[in-house]
Amino acid sequence: HSYPQSVIFQSFMGFDGFFFGRLDYQDRARRMRSKEQELLWRASDSLTPPMADLFTGILPNGYNPPDGFCWDQSCDDPPIRDDPDLEDYNVDDVVQRFVNIAIAQSTVYKTNHIIMTMGSDFQYENANLWYKNLDKLSLRQRPAGQRLHRANLTWPLKTDDFLPYADNAHDFWTGTLPFRPALKRYERLSNSNLQTCNQLEVLGGSASRKGPFGVGDSHTMKNAMAVAQHHDAVSGTEKQHVANDYARRLANGWLHCQVVVSNSLAALSGSSAERLYCDNLNISVCPLTESSKKFSVTVYNPLARSVASAVRLPVNGSVYIGDCASALKVFPVSRATQDVRRNRGFATNELVFQAKAPPLGYTTYTVSSTAFIFWKKVILHLICVFQFLQVTFDPDTGLLSSLSNLETKQSIKLTQNFYWYNASDGNNAHSNQSSGAYIFRPNTSTPFVISKTAKIESFQTSVVQEVRQWFSPWVSQVVRLYADSRAVELEWTVGPLPIADSLGKEVITRMDTSIQTAEYFYTDSNGREVLQRKKNFRPTWKLRQSEPVAGNYYPINSRAFIKDDVDQLTVVTDRSQGGGSLRNGSLEIMLHRRLLYDDTRGVAEPLNETSDIFPEGLVVRGRFLLTLDRPSSAADTHRPLAEEVVLQPLLTFTDGDLDPNTQREVGTPHCMFSGLQAALPPAVHLLTLSQWDEDSVLLRLEHQFQTWESKVHSQPVTIQLQKLFSTVEVVGVSELNLSANQWKEEMKRLQWTPQSGTTIGRTHTRAHTHTQWPSFINLAQQRV
Repeated sequence: HSYPQSVIFQSFMGFDGFFFGRLDYQDRARRMRSKEQELLWRASDSLTPPMADLFTGILPNGYNPPDGFCWDQSCDDPPIRDDPDLEDYNVDDVVQRFVNIAIAQSTVYKTNHIIMTMGSDFQYENANLWYKNLDKLSLRQRPAGQRLHRANLTWPLKTDDFLPYADNAHDFWTGTLPFRPALKRYERLSNSNLQTCNQLEVLGGSASRKGPFGVGDSHTMKNAMAVAQHHDAVSGTEKQHVANDYARRLANGWLHCQVVVSNSLAALSGSSAERLYCDNLNISVCPLTESSKKFSVTVYNPLARSVASAVRLPVNGSVYIGDCASALKVFPVSRATQDVRRNRGFATNELVFQAKAPPLGYTTYTVSSTAFIFWKKVILHLICVFQFLQVTFDPDTGLLSSLSNLETKQSIKLTQNFYWYNASDGNNAHSNQSSGAYIFRPNTSTPFVISKTAKIESFQTSVVQEVRQWFSPWVSQVVRLYADSRAVELEWTVGPLPIADSLGKEVITRMDTSIQTAEYFYTDSNGREVLQRKKNFRPTWKLRQSEPVAGNYYPINSRAFIKDDVDQLTVVTDRSQGGGSLRNGSLEIMLHRRLLYDDTRGVAEPLNETSDIFPEGLVVRGRFLLTLDRPSSAADTHRPLAEEVVLQPLLTFTDGDLDPNTQREVGTPHCMFSGLQAALPPAVHLLTLSQWDEDSVLLRLEHQFQTWESKVHSQPVTIQLQKLFSTVEVVGVSELNLSANQWKEEMKRLQWTPQSGTTIGRTHTRAHTHTQWPSFINLAQQRV
């Protein structure tokens, strides 16, 4: 609720005000004293004011009713008894208490126009009780925003966010950031699949919804994703059986979308061959590729620019040849992958090749097996190097030791290892607060190292070089460097976290570098604009730090980086996580948590995830991409890289060849299709392409670079919509607000006046300035 990007979204949706309940207890106390619980939130430094300005109010009781005014079936407050003949008539008392609360509330706000919240979690289960008593109280409700606007006052201006959030000295709610990492990844992957489903529903036309594979739809997946965006869903702060239900709904939605995708690809390719989906490729499981001697794989790219992506497929052969692909190489499946599969799949090798797919389109590869060993194992080779990057490892410890960018002639010391914090059980001298679903509270600020050394083995081919590291029976990692890649891949596997010692564990990876950060680091806001962070510092108030670890953890939605004047190390993540920079030149990210106590915030069960496959505790696998660049050009690399992680290629499989009528000469561009006439510029991201009604589609485009990030890509961009698509004819365009429920010309927002000289929040060092523009090249409805 406190990300600046959500404020931008609400501004473009036409909202006049934003009211929320949770901010740090120190910040609230200061704002109450200074009557600054209403403010003007300026959430972007790339949008010309007041485009991203939103009036923001802080609610008096979180979002709960005032004391004594809870009238649901789970509440204990007495109802209003308004019959004067009754012995327990209490109207006078209720009214007086209500007036007293209103007067007291007005003393900490700037005007007499206040907001009263009535209801809370698990309330209105018996709505009749609420409305019956509210009617008796005779509340006359008027739009609070309009009343405050008519007061014609100026408001303090804020440009940072409200994170991290604590409701007491030792109660930081940063535990939600890395909570349920597997579900967070599944939600991210499901969004990628949904966008692919939406796009192919448009590109394939009506045949995508009803075709050779039956009747499909995208709305089942849309509904499941909408439910999964609830703050107790994607954050993970729900009971285990509810988390399982969210995952079940996403899986069911994807089954409906698979029909749409298969029908659409059939219509676009002219092939009605059955399409198969392998949803467990992250653990090298795909029944078709494991058993077939010849198969086709179609790589669909949901981005509006061409991508080159590594494809890894489980196989049992040793050598493969294919069309439309360059080098196909085979590696043995790692021991860590074999362990985590738990009898799912039987592949002994992985086929690896670089697939290239056009914008909003696909490339089809046909692969056949032959019979010779093709991979090379190198036990002692501890340097991975290709065209752009070089990674070295310490021969004594097996740990990363340096990272070099050969293109820019940069090199930094880089050590990466795994640690765990001992989760508080709530039994110490400072506080009885335990670590749990919401609260992150380690017993000590110094984490325990899992192992000071890693056992390693190395494999090298012309496609990829990788070093496999084993730190313990429950922590392993593969460091990969692909040819032509400007990023190093770290694929980590963590779990099951051992709890036989009765200690809750919160596992992190930490990267220690030679970069001089001066206690600053940077995180993204919902994958878009970047915010500067500083250890033990808040831009809005003077912080009294009481939790040196949890109080310095921030959300990392898609990337975080550290930098100095020369070097910038950026880490792109594959799911929302939490992390911080607790020492100079260091960046840590939490990967997995397993706790033994509830934190009394509503979940009412400890965070101890297990499953039928993993009864001894959940195993989680994830991926980081590391880049090293000059700070002035780093965004040119990490912006498109993060885009590729969020919207990744979708693979579909066909046994044997495609239908004869679709066979083309090997190596010709006919094995490709693109839904665009030309790729969009790197600065422009196609955010949404989905069916709106029978003859209209919804298009959202966004400029994804901040004004100060890139000398090349931060410039304004012009797009010709009429010449955009290859299968869609644009015959008319109508512009809407961001949520597509109002014509833009009808959207009229209230204008608010900031106090002069009150801007507080983010700061950036800019090498250049120029004209600002909307981050969203706003929303178009295409009639086709």
